[in-house]
Amino acid sequence: MRGLKLIERFKGTQVHALNPPDTTVVNSTGSSSTSSKLGNHRVKFIGSKLKSNKARSGSGAKTLLPFGLPRTDLLEPPIEPHLKSIQLVETLSNLYRRFETCSESEKSLVCIEQYSVLSSLGDPKLLRRCLRAARQHAFDLHSKVVLSAWLRYERREDELDGVSPMDCSRFVLECPKAALVSGYDPNSIYDHCKCYQERNEFTQVSKGDEFLALEEDSDICFRVGNEDINCIRFKIAALSTPFKAMLYGSFTESKSYRIDFSQNDISVEGMRGVDLYSRTRRVDSLSPEIVLELLSFANRFCCEDMKSACDIHLASLVSCIEDALDLIEYGLEERANALIASCLQVLLRELPSSLYNPKVMKIFCSFEARERLASAGHASFLLYYFLSQVAMGDSMVSNATVMLLERLGECATEKWQKALALHQLGCVLLERKEYVSAQCCFEAASEAGHVYSLAGMARCRYKQGQQYSAYRLTSSLISEYKAVGWMYQERSLYNVGKDKIADLETATELDPTLPFPYKYRAVSKAEENQTRAAISEIDRIIGFKLVPDCLELRAWFLMAIEDYGSALRDIRAVLTLDPSYKMFNEQVRGDILIEFLNYKVQLGSQADCWMQLYDRWSSVDDIGSLAVIHQMLVNDPGNSLLRFRQSLLLLRLNCQKAAMRCLRLARNHSSSEHEKLVYEGWILYDIGHREEALARAEKSISIQRSFEAFFLKSYTLADSSLDPESSSYVIQLLQEALRCPSDGLRKGQALNNLGTIYVDCGKLDQAATCYMNALEIKHTRAHQGLARVYFLRNQRKAAYNEMSKLIEKAHNNASAYEKRSEYCDRETAKNDLNMATKLDPLRTYPYRFRAA
Repeated sequence: MRGLKLIERFKGTQVHALNPPDTTVVNSTGSSSTSSKLGNHRVKFIGSKLKSNKARSGSGAKTLLPFGLPRTDLLEPPIEPHLKSIQLVETLSNLYRRFETCSESEKSLVCIEQYSVLSSLGDPKLLRRCLRAARQHAFDLHSKVVLSAWLRYERREDELDGVSPMDCSRFVLECPKAALVSGYDPNSIYDHCKCYQERNEFTQVSKGDEFLALEEDSDICFRVGNEDINCIRFKIAALSTPFKAMLYGSFTESKSYRIDFSQNDISVEGMRGVDLYSRTRRVDSLSPEIVLELLSFANRFCCEDMKSACDIHLASLVSCIEDALDLIEYGLEERANALIASCLQVLLRELPSSLYNPKVMKIFCSFEARERLASAGHASFLLYYFLSQVAMGDSMVSNATVMLLERLGECATEKWQKALALHQLGCVLLERKEYVSAQCCFEAASEAGHVYSLAGMARCRYKQGQQYSAYRLTSSLISEYKAVGWMYQERSLYNVGKDKIADLETATELDPTLPFPYKYRAVSKAEENQTRAAISEIDRIIGFKLVPDCLELRAWFLMAIEDYGSALRDIRAVLTLDPSYKMFNEQVRGDILIEFLNYKVQLGSQADCWMQLYDRWSSVDDIGSLAVIHQMLVNDPGNSLLRFRQSLLLLRLNCQKAAMRCLRLARNHSSSEHEKLVYEGWILYDIGHREEALARAEKSISIQRSFEAFFLKSYTLADSSLDPESSSYVIQLLQEALRCPSDGLRKGQALNNLGTIYVDCGKLDQAATCYMNALEIKHTRAHQGLARVYFLRNQRKAAYNEMSKLIEKAHNNASAYEKRSEYCDRETAKNDLNMATKLDPLRTYPYRFRAA
């Protein structure tokens, strides 16, 4: 148990110290905006309200709490719009067994079911892995198109400047061209994308061959209007069975040289196109208008090969949303599978922006629209699952969200699909305060086997004034099923007095990650004028799970005791997690509140901020560091280095989505190509594309040697099982990084990582030197590495003392208690591990140690 590998030793303890965990709990879309972007009337309203309070109450806390403190009777947890299994391990085991035994054609849908079950955990990397597996096992064009667009959406490629919606960054599973190739290729995941190959390699026909084909003797002509089009009888007959019967059967046309085709809805140019196709079997030299005419002609005369050629050629022409909106109508009318798939692909890859295009929503939202898509084989549960997830992420209460979820339910065929569609629709209707309809949805979802929907059903009864009925329903849940934290949390809403508090305590004991019990207990203490106790309570969850509304709540309490500096810190951290967040029950934008708090707090210069950042980073105060960087970005919003620092902190805090957004902003604001490549490399690394990340690092180094490029390359190579030769190379890369200009914050990290590699190579003296040099520039986490060196030298007491220094200095020290337990006697180790669990219940090592 003590022989932890290089990767495991540093999980969750350092920034970029070998793959920290990434369970995210925040919504992190959009970018920071200043108050100037708000309407002046909004600013004046808030300002007047704050000033009027100031006039009445002087300079006290009430000045900055115009809407009062939170109240317990207004608090309630959301009903989560996910499938929540009460026996998650058994459910996942069953899904794995089904995946191993089902046919290849069913594997993709099993992966999507797995995605729906794991969504409640909120781990973006785990969910992306499910989507990648589903895309890899997809057979048909439609599924490939939807899943490749979904994967792209999850990467938020739309937030990168200069990236086309049809760009796949060479990822074959997201490649728009690969998605339009039908069939399953088990090796496709290892292939490179074909987007960058020369189109002409496959599509161009020799002009000489085309000329020779047209020179062949004609033996029949078709008259269209006043013009004759000379053709070859046997080649026209070969187009379809009806033509063969007409030209070689018992019809009069079989003996005619001239056949009048004027009444067959085809133009002269269209008939010439038919002739050209019959001779060359190609349509790529024809204009799109003629190809559309040939597609319709092929459908009327059952020319399947011609239809396929037209379909594929038109599909290759769809490149923008305008093309897609124009051509999808032709595709639906003519049942052109590839064309419809290509149009859908463009519309889906434009998400989320295409949600705001009424023409796009018209294609998907109504019952009639779904029927049209279904008749062409392009209305699926998968399509509407993707669309509804995007819509709910944008707005839980919009009409488009409701309509898409209704279509999702119509496409559901399996029990889990019906349960998911009904439960999510219930959540949306509950948000819209349509309680009767929501209750019906939750009830139907529970009948489909989703137990968690009973919580939604109870909530709807409660909202309709049936509190006792809601209490009885949740009590029956607890008695009938294995107890889960959310059951007691839900029942606490309908309970009173000591029983309510007891339910909340049990909920926390069963599931420490539920924010509501902490929030309720904190607000309850605040109502009893125990504000500092309220802050201590909400600190319990903030210590291991960064949730914007918990930080906001702490800011309320801090303003109440007039600790404006700490309140400002928390609000800045909230806006880092979610730039569009609104305070005071969504009535005040955070940046407006910051503007007024700034009058209460003395602000330093940019140089002062750098000193503060250095101190807070060194004391492992991640929230404080985030706040300082947020303040610096207000003065210098285009600073890509600061955005990168934000991402490092957010990764350390397990806020994956917010970290990736900051990385994308860092890349967008980069002024140099070599810097941009480094940030792209980190983005690729964090989504699991290590080879591509390594290539970006090497390209950046070839342009300009820099600390971050060498660090990225060394980090990417180190995140694997290192043999002695590889370890030696990583050491060289880190030494090169240290020779390049950088600041103490990053050089301390490089020295720390270098020490880690030396330890693994058995070079303890060099490792100790690295850690001591890191400590000299206040890289506090180096105490942990130095402690390990002492332990390997059999200096157990010195190792224990070194970790004690880290515990004293670090603001967030749960991991330090965990590590110190390795260097002390059994009883002290138990105490340290119990403290680690108390500070961070999500750390798994203490549970494993105690069980062992």
